[in-house]
Amino acid sequence: MKSVSILGCGWLGKPMAVSLLREGFTVKGSTTSEIKIQELEALEIEAYLIDITEFEEFDLFLSSDILLIAITSKDIDAYERLIEQIEISPIQKVIFISSTSVYSVSNSVVSEETKTMNTPLSEIESLFRENTYFETTIIRFAGLFGPGRHPGSWFKNGKTIPQPNGFVNMIHQEDCIEIIHEIIDQNCWNTTFNACSNDHPTRKEFYTNARKSLNFDSPIFEENPQLRYKIISSKKLQEVLGYQIIHDNLLEI
Repeated sequence: MKSVSILGCGWLGKPMAVSLLREGFTVKGSTTSEIKIQELEALEIEAYLIDITEFEEFDLFLSSDILLIAITSKDIDAYERLIEQIEISPIQKVIFISSTSVYSVSNSVVSEETKTMNTPLSEIESLFRENTYFETTIIRFAGLFGPGRHPGSWFKNGKTIPQPNGFVNMIHQEDCIEIIHEIIDQNCWNTTFNACSNDHPTRKEFYTNARKSLNFDSPIFEENPQLRYKIISSKKLQEVLGYQIIHDNLLEI
């Protein structure tokens, strides 16, 4: 399979597209901004202006082997219409980028077997998982950081950080890109993966270090005696794909 359509060429989708182009794939990419069309075309990405909430047909965009969905929309009706179009398209495989936010804060280690909350995102996951016209792999990414997203700049203007004794669940953009490559290269479909660093420092350790790395003042933390957290396990992903997390020390960002 050598053609990929990326729905959402944003912070993750655009560098993913560039990485696939380097590997010899034909890549189509979408954006909701007319301004970004030329930006994508300059990178040799076949660019499309697409908003799934609009009642449009995306047949040219969906003329690929694989569809990578990397948008933030939680519009269930829009996804149902999109799926109807995928069903009659050449798309054979789908990678749906989800989030570990589907899990509740349970003060425990969370795996893919853990029950998810009843949310629009988990319902959208089910729409893809249960469809038999194509094969879908769902990736639940933890908190995303990397170029243009430095955790040290997230809490500005004296904003307090909650749950200082809780634990962070993060994954770097480079790992996200490499994981998607592995799924495609290994033809790993019809499954769900958590994707997260194995390192889970406390929020106090993590954000203090992150701000220090930018020479910012120390952060301000809420005083909350009740400990609430979840620890995301990506053991399944690492075992099935044989993948080793690149950015696995979150105090070295």
